[in-house]
Amino acid sequence: MRIFIVDDDTDHAESIADVLETRGYQVELAASGEEAVARFHEADFDVVLMDIKLPGMNGVETFFEFKKIRPSAHVFMMTGYSVEQLIAQAVENGALGVLKKPFEMPDLLATLDDVKPRGGMVLIADDDPLFSHSLIALLESKGYSVETAATGQEALDKLAAGGVDCLLLDVRMPILSGLEVYLRMKEANRLVPTILVTGYAGDDEANRLGSMTQGLLVKPFDPAVLLHAMAELRQPPA
Repeated sequence: MRIFIVDDDTDHAESIADVLETRGYQVELAASGEEAVARFHEADFDVVLMDIKLPGMNGVETFFEFKKIRPSAHVFMMTGYSVEQLIAQAVENGALGVLKKPFEMPDLLATLDDVKPRGGMVLIADDDPLFSHSLIALLESKGYSVETAATGQEALDKLAAGGVDCLLLDVRMPILSGLEVYLRMKEANRLVPTILVTGYAGDDEANRLGSMTQGLLVKPFDPAVLLHAMAELRQPPA
């Protein structure tokens, strides 16, 4: 098998390559998305290991270019950030709160009420369609307009189009995680009031995050709890 490693951390990439080559794999390296795309036009690979954080064209953008060149490409995304690190970084940089799945609906609604008056646009970015659809009727009944995004890239596209007043952002989504979405929004100076949703923090992590934010909401949730959480969340300073 031919393996293509795309990672700007050359020490990390070479260490992976050494291990793979001792097991009989053919390995090539690229240190940037642009370099990787140029090489992918020239050669076919059985598997690609793609770092999400790359200089210039990032790993997600590179992945989409690969899919245009070869739709059958097998790509594994890599990130040096643990979920806990990404959550902490997002909160430290202004994320309004963390909702731990499963969480209570009233907490979410209360949080949204405080972030943005009813009638605003809420974007639900979550790859679980049942979860997203369960929120739509509830939020619309409270006067919100609602849109959904099933991937991080779709969420970024809808945010770039404008009109979103509040974002409910799942930490774990395919290809581009919710926290990567949040960090890219921050880098682009396009942050909107954001509530992180996670079902993966352990009890200790949940308690730590709860002390840093307005609290945690865990799926499945009671609508009353969501409303309460939305009421407690404070609008960030302009």
